[in-house]
Amino acid sequence: MRYNERIREIREDRFMTQQKVADLLHVGQRTYADYESGKTRIPVDCLLILAKFYDVSLDYITGASNVPNKYPKQ
Repeated sequence: MRYNERIREIREDRFMTQQKVADLLHVGQRTYADYESGKTRIPVDCLLILAKFYDVSLDYITGASNVPNKYPKQ
């Protein structure tokens, strides 16, 4: 699964709107929609914010793994 599909799936599973996630990332809703559609690549720092927020590993967010392990605690 590609990262853009994964971030959409996770967002929808948590019943969040694109606007709420966009606000979390400090971007516009249209920009976030472009991340989910694959039109624009999402910056790594935004992926890290999403991984922490959703409490899943970056491997899961990016599609490198299909196992939703928790975000590593520091």
